[in-house]
Amino acid sequence: MAAPSEKTLLDLNGHWVLNKTLSDSSEPVLALQGIGFLTRKGINMASITLDINQYQAPPKPPSTATDVVYHVDITQTASGLKSTQENRCLDNEFRPHADWLFGKVKGKTTWVTLDEVDDEFLKKDLLVEGEGKFIKSYVESEDTNWVATQVWGFEIVDGLRRYSRHIVVTKGSERAQIRLVYDYTPDSQ
Repeated sequence: MAAPSEKTLLDLNGHWVLNKTLSDSSEPVLALQGIGFLTRKGINMASITLDINQYQAPPKPPSTATDVVYHVDITQTASGLKSTQENRCLDNEFRPHADWLFGKVKGKTTWVTLDEVDDEFLKKDLLVEGEGKFIKSYVESEDTNWVATQVWGFEIVDGLRRYSRHIVVTKGSERAQIRLVYDYTPDSQ
């Protein structure tokens, strides 16, 4: 389902399902990140959902700031596999994270304009809406030395406005990229 007009990067709250028909294959990205063959096949066959809780509050540690910032807490579920939890704080501060899929990583998330995004793939076809800001996530693997950069936004895909993530993963001189497109599912809120 298309993203309703009231769903913006300031309100991603709800249930989003990966549209595998409209998304690129995750195989090259996951392989570069060192994810094993059987796990990659399981992920590619699974139904992937994001349950997003977005809110404003003071930042989480290690930041000691008291200013209110946006938080995006995501439970990502792949049918038949363990879920992962991502708690992002949009203050551009590195925070450690570990899960069963990607191991130990550190990442930071912030607001950007498309002018601040150097990679053409990361900003391709994204709609400039509202204040013209996008969510950028930058993650470094501490186990397998890859770097992932994502830019989240909305774009017209198959004639409909949809939530998408453009992701570039690098490891040394190797590069893989993927566009993930999500359908909004209002019934599951």
